[in-house]
Amino acid sequence: MLMRTDPFRDFDRFVQQAFGTDARPSAMPMDAYRSGDDFLVHFDLPGIDPETIELDVERNVLNVRAERRSPAPEGAEMLVAERPKGTFTRQLFLGETLDTDRIDASYEAGVLTLRIPVAERAKPRRIQISGGSGDHRQLTG
Repeated sequence: MLMRTDPFRDFDRFVQQAFGTDARPSAMPMDAYRSGDDFLVHFDLPGIDPETIELDVERNVLNVRAERRSPAPEGAEMLVAERPKGTFTRQLFLGETLDTDRIDASYEAGVLTLRIPVAERAKPRRIQISGGSGDHRQLTG
């Protein structure tokens, strides 16, 4: 139901490690799974101010954007800067069977959690079979 993610994520990681550059905004690690009638997606966003998190859905494409700013005050001499900062983005292509109008989002302990319900039309349902008048004929042969 989650169809695919950003195909260039691994390449971006390689470029960042090899050259120490931010060619594109950083991706955020995630887990995704189905539990009952919901898909759950967890994004690791430690140290992110929840006010900087943006979520939008357009034509079944979910965009997640967040920003981590430097904790050092303006003009401070940075001695070690190993924690990534800047803009983090992730894009998911959602299947047609998900109800994108009812996505629920929460942020706790550095993890953004999205709950995406399966659309009613996509849930399995039992179909009643109507019969005739109950007249059963026995075939003889």
